[in-house]
Amino acid sequence: MREIFRKFACWTADKCGAPGTFVLGVFVVVVWAFTGPVFHYSDTWQLVINTGTTIVTFLMVFLIQNTQNRDSKAMQLKLDELIRAIGHARNKLVDLENSDDETIDELHKEFSAMREKFDGGKAPARDSEPTPAEKA
Repeated sequence: MREIFRKFACWTADKCGAPGTFVLGVFVVVVWAFTGPVFHYSDTWQLVINTGTTIVTFLMVFLIQNTQNRDSKAMQLKLDELIRAIGHARNKLVDLENSDDETIDELHKEFSAMREKFDGGKAPARDSEPTPAEKA
């Protein structure tokens, strides 16, 4: 069931983010607006667009959240791999997103202090040697 939902969420997010879907949405709103005089701008006429947009929005929240969670987790894993692979990096930063708030706050203060040591915002204060890319 989880795999079916994952595939459905990815497919739906991909299709809903396409320009054609936006054009379709604009078309629906324009058709609805032009039918206003036909239905004398009745409560039912208004209810049609309100109900439709509410249902679509409600369902899209779950699909978007699912795809964002997956993207965020993938990004965190990639960053964890980079931290693990770099010799001078602190491995305690791996899986930081699952740390308690106090740990994250301490690291935030530490990085804020490092930022303040920057030379006019141009060169960071470093505790380690430059990377090969920086030497080049």
